[in-house]
Amino acid sequence: MPEPVEVRKIPLLTVSDAGGLADLVDSGVLEADRVVAVIGKTEGNGGVNDYTRIIADRAFREVLVARGTRSAEEVAQVPIVWSGGTDGVLSPHATVFATVSSDRAEQTDELRLTVGFAMSEVLLPEDIGRTPMVAKVADAVRVAMERAGIAGAADVHYVQTKTPLLTIHAIRDAKSRGKTVWTEHTHESMDLSNGCTALGVAVALGEIEMPSDEDVLHDRALYSAVASCSSGVELDRAQVVVVGNARGVGGRFRIGHSVMRDALDADGIWAAIRDAGLELPERPHPADLQGRLVNVFLKCEVSQDGQVHGRRNAMLDDSDVHWHRQIKSAVGGVAASVTGDPAVFVSVSAAHQGPDGGGPVAAIVDLGPDPTGYVPPS
Repeated sequence: MPEPVEVRKIPLLTVSDAGGLADLVDSGVLEADRVVAVIGKTEGNGGVNDYTRIIADRAFREVLVARGTRSAEEVAQVPIVWSGGTDGVLSPHATVFATVSSDRAEQTDELRLTVGFAMSEVLLPEDIGRTPMVAKVADAVRVAMERAGIAGAADVHYVQTKTPLLTIHAIRDAKSRGKTVWTEHTHESMDLSNGCTALGVAVALGEIEMPSDEDVLHDRALYSAVASCSSGVELDRAQVVVVGNARGVGGRFRIGHSVMRDALDADGIWAAIRDAGLELPERPHPADLQGRLVNVFLKCEVSQDGQVHGRRNAMLDDSDVHWHRQIKSAVGGVAASVTGDPAVFVSVSAAHQGPDGGGPVAAIVDLGPDPTGYVPPS
């Protein structure tokens, strides 16, 4: 049986700030050697060349090495997933997951949060956007589920991944071996990698059957309701974090999920919070959360028909500001208005992640007697 998990959200005061993590360790809330995953937002451009992710990654790993007993090589295996871009009101932050010993956690047979991690086989440039990538990701998701002690797909509520995208170097590598790639546009390959990975998650969880190469980025009816996929230049395989609930693991945290049907679907966020176990009034307000919400994790995407709530918008036609940044800012505002906290995880490029124009939402709540979530200033 996996150990209980402690979850804390900390702010990033600068792009290289890992002081919040150091404080959690120094105060005894977490042990550096027990940190099993970090999922965060950095303030870069969110694009192929967003090196704020690398800066933040290095800062957090340095703290884990300095305050623990694991070597740098061992710490390098800890999944730390950074999503770049805090457009609009979004605030840079990180959510830290760490195991705790059973004697420090609430004992209960109720469903409580558990985390599993796995790495896929190496993803070659020619795999990206094609069924070999789907299969490799699906295999890694199954391994992570087993490590988390999750009995069935119904108890999986959030699968965060990080996968490679295509760079000029990777494209040249494939060509040198006589291979082709799905696209030679590196920025497009971000959507491609994310979408193909989401299909792998959906296959592993039985949400869809194995798709064809032609389905990738084309059949938007194929999606996962729990996948949250990011991509970057800093790895060569799929890094998979599965978060769900299991009985007997203990602790006070629980996770739930839902989907936003479009960019304005605040009810989809409230539904995820309810699914995590919080009782809320019919028309809830951020004050009803009372510090019990640790964080929400959302993916968002511009609808392929160029509409929101039946109204035309021009994001897909805008040549000045890429739609990635516009939709992230819009959904970030909706999410922050629900939670009362701008430090919410909102990531763009949600092909095959939730319905077209919407996206999946996961929520983690603290059900303990002294909740540790954020309470906005009065």
